[in-house]
Amino acid sequence: MVGPKATGKNVLANNLCYAFGRPQWDISFHVNTDSSTLIGTDTFIDNQVRFRPGAMYECATYGGFGVLDEINMAKNDAIAVLHSILDHRKAIDVPGYTRLDLHEASRFIGTMNYGYAGTKELNEALVSRFMVVEVKQMSSDEITMLLSKEFPGANSEILKQFAGIFSDLQIKAQNAEISTKCVDLRGIIAALKTIRRGLNPHLAIKMGITNKSFDAYEKQIVQDTINTRIPDSWKSHHVFGVSHE
Repeated sequence: MVGPKATGKNVLANNLCYAFGRPQWDISFHVNTDSSTLIGTDTFIDNQVRFRPGAMYECATYGGFGVLDEINMAKNDAIAVLHSILDHRKAIDVPGYTRLDLHEASRFIGTMNYGYAGTKELNEALVSRFMVVEVKQMSSDEITMLLSKEFPGANSEILKQFAGIFSDLQIKAQNAEISTKCVDLRGIIAALKTIRRGLNPHLAIKMGITNKSFDAYEKQIVQDTINTRIPDSWKSHHVFGVSHE
């Protein structure tokens, strides 16, 4: 699953696991994720050296769904494991132990954002083992619906303004006016949570969105965009209908 930030790739993967009623293993790829992380490694238990299975091993054993988060950050060592388990062999070679055949119910879902720092191009051999689903970015109406479900007691018209902030910043990022640092739906949700607890909306959105950028010029563009949507006079009770003053 490929798409920009805040398109619900991992949420969709989680829901697929739930819909099929299969156990789920989340595997986040980063600089320390290697073959031993995926397959497993030796460990010392009860004065004996024993094999401690990794997430990929257990997923292959029990027929689970493995969600490979940020797969385009995987090291070559980890990718080599994926090659053998995702092709016609459908097996994992565990050095010094055995060869594990993949359970027929096992499935693997990779998610990635393209162009993040630390990411790289996926090699052709890995991509050929997947069907690629492009997840489109959400519209302002869809974001409003999501926020309404997350905050059922909030003013619907004001939630549209918060959704509009996200859409406006997305457009600016697409036009290379700003980076994607401040295009952060989690930040907007976090800001609304703090507003619900009584924080001033302007301060909350500054903490949740504007301050994600550390460049003064970019920060000013983001804040100006927010100011067109969120009046400085708004208080918490304007958003949630309960005065905390």
